Amino acid sequence: MSLFSQANFEEDSQKQPAIGHWKPLMPSKGNKEETETGCQDAGGVDETQSTEQLNMSRLRSSSVEIREKGSEFLKEELHKAQKELKLKDKECERLSKVREQLEQELEELTASLFEEAHKMVREANTKQAASEKQLREARGKIDMLQAEVTALKTLVITSTPSSPNRELHPQLQSPSKAGFRKGHGRNKSTSSAVVSAASQNVTPEPVSRECKEVDSILFAEFQAWKESPTLDKSSSFLDRIYREDVGPCLDFTKQELSELVRVAVEQNTLTIEPVASQTLPMVKVSAEECGGPNGFRSQIVTKCALSGLPRTCKHRIMLGDSGNYYYISPSCRARITAVCNFFTYIRYIQQGLVRQDVELMYWEVMRLRREMSLAKLGFYPSDM
Repeated sequence: MSLFSQANFEEDSQKQPAIGHWKPLMPSKGNKEETETGCQDAGGVDETQSTEQLNMSRLRSSSVEIREKGSEFLKEELHKAQKELKLKDKECERLSKVREQLEQELEELTASLFEEAHKMVREANTKQAASEKQLREARGKIDMLQAEVTALKTLVITSTPSSPNRELHPQLQSPSKAGFRKGHGRNKSTSSAVVSAASQNVTPEPVSRECKEVDSILFAEFQAWKESPTLDKSSSFLDRIYREDVGPCLDFTKQELSELVRVAVEQNTLTIEPVASQTLPMVKVSAEECGGPNGFRSQIVTKCALSGLPRTCKHRIMLGDSGNYYYISPSCRARITAVCNFFTYIRYIQQGLVRQDVELMYWEVMRLRREMSLAKLGFYPSDM
């Protein structure tokens, strides 16, 4: 057996547990020197292996320490990164909330601005409509007042102390003439026609003055309407007047135009104005024309737009702001004016401008109804 094998054998014998006790062999005298030399060689190998093992253990321990320190460092870095991420998440969340709040405020501000703009536009349109309506009403009032002033001037001029006007002073009329006096004093053509006809064929009757009696049904309807005045046709008071007076008075031959006139009268958007003062020839042409900026007609038209008959038309009407003019005969103007006078008076009552006793207002309404009845039957003053 060689020295290396003997050394390996001895090392294995040291590592493995001993099963039994063996007595070492005593070397022989011849081999005593070789044994001592082999022991020295084995001791050197053992020292080398132990040094290597020690170095390996040190390396292992240092690597473990390095790993532990590296893992701790990485954990600390990871923890720091997590903290930074959490802070960034919080900052992002805060910024997103700020952005949402700003967007909401911007939307609210935009909505409020649009609402304010629409409100201003609505108010401007309402004021404009109210101003235009007041202007139209003022024009209608001016036209009505001018007509009344003209009628009063005519009556005053024809009445003097030396030659009084018997239409203004019924007490001066003979009983025969007084019995046939009908209507208001301004309806001179009506009363004179009736008187002239009566003086020829009718025996005079002694009637001194006109008598009146309140109709209980009509007065009750007027009182019920007066408590809450309105222009709605649902009330029994206005429904009766529409059926008996307004409807028949505005029922002309041209049905389509008649309906437009009725709507314009109800909405207070109808305008009546005189045409140029000149003699109009009797020609059959269209009754509609578009007025220029000065408001005067551009061509002569003598065909009534409502009746369709050739007449000397001294007035024309305009419906709303359409700019289209329609020439009308004196009879049609009297019918339209009678209805306009009625609507003007009940509007005054609705607005609280009439401060009279209920019975006096009732009789004024009845007088206006009588004018509509006379107008629809064809009676009108000569100055129409």
